[in-house]
Amino acid sequence: MKELSVYPVIHQQTVAWGDMDAFGHVNNVQYYRYIESARIAYLMALNIFDQDILTVVASSQCKYLSPVFYPDVLHVGARIEELRNSAFRMHYVLWSEAQNQMVAVGEAVMVCVDKVTSKKQMIPELVRLNIIQLEQSVGHNPIFK
Repeated sequence: MKELSVYPVIHQQTVAWGDMDAFGHVNNVQYYRYIESARIAYLMALNIFDQDILTVVASSQCKYLSPVFYPDVLHVGARIEELRNSAFRMHYVLWSEAQNQMVAVGEAVMVCVDKVTSKKQMIPELVRLNIIQLEQSVGHNPIFK
């Protein structure tokens, strides 16, 4: 699990029986739910929900490396790869305890918007500083664009 050492937030996700599809493995939609849980844990670590902004997913993707089956526990690492003026790009890695390997990787671009107008806005300086501090706590430095 050394791949997770550069991810400041790691969400532990138990795979439920109902997460599987008719083909007997975890359905691809579930991976996005697992990633969402890790993203929320990351945003909570930033105290972003106490700010006057919202974050919305502008784009997301997931690359499936190995099928996951019940029972399993996944460790979903979340970090911010890139900071922009009003957005940030997050990266995720999903690690399977049962397989002792990475089973998926994902990315999402999050855009900051005003709570009232829903218009794009700059990342608040306090949030930006919290991101940098959180990332540096595991020796990771996001790219600035």
